[in-house]
Amino acid sequence: MTWPTLDLRSDPRGVAYLTLNTPDRRNVLSPQMIAELTEAAHSLGNDPAIRVVVLAGAGSVFCAGGDLDWMAAQIDADRPQRLREARKLADMLRALNELPKPLIGRLHGGAFGGGVGMAAVCDVAIAAVGTRFCFSETRLGIIPATIGPYVLARMGEGNARRVFMSARLFNAEEAETLDLVARVVAEPDLEAAIEAEVVPYLACAPLAVAQAKALARALGPRIDAAVIDDSIRRLADAWEGPEAVKGIRAFLDKRPPPWQ
Repeated sequence: MTWPTLDLRSDPRGVAYLTLNTPDRRNVLSPQMIAELTEAAHSLGNDPAIRVVVLAGAGSVFCAGGDLDWMAAQIDADRPQRLREARKLADMLRALNELPKPLIGRLHGGAFGGGVGMAAVCDVAIAAVGTRFCFSETRLGIIPATIGPYVLARMGEGNARRVFMSARLFNAEEAETLDLVARVVAEPDLEAAIEAEVVPYLACAPLAVAQAKALARALGPRIDAAVIDDSIRRLADAWEGPEAVKGIRAFLDKRPPPWQ
């Protein structure tokens, strides 16, 4: 199966390489990519030949976050439409988080906004030196709502509060201290580091791996339908607020927002 915004290939070992593949747009999470990632997650999860999934981004950055045109459209939408769009993003994150295969993130260049959420749903994320991170939402007048449950589960509240609200850039080394990424390596060593994460799983029983991952999720912070629904409502609320109108339009117009 092929998807226009994604590149998917697999090797004879059952390792799938799922790559965000709109490098000209810095792999932003467009509505099409969101839908295709959801479909790909379900397809890979149901494929018994796949043992491990590596998530990466083509081009200069891993993922630059949400599509600003898509976000701007929500300003003019009605409440039901905002809720539907927020749910599509939440469903994509949940599908990746609950993928019954190990999900290993290969991060380089940058992970911003929703891109940080993509890193957070990986079981292990490895970042290249020079990768930059940012929860950029508050700079636009919105909040990191649908990614929030996964970010807090990954980083813990104390670590998350250091970077979750300020929209400041932080580097890969700080991301490691914040428990967002597991390791930071020189970019030429990134492939070897990913391979080192992949290989142990190939000696494990696939069903046992899936069951162990489900157990870890069950014992970890609660991310159930109620939590996800709450994150969806909070994102829709932020889209409806006056700051989102000013912030997103200022960004698209390449001018500073009124609070800057």
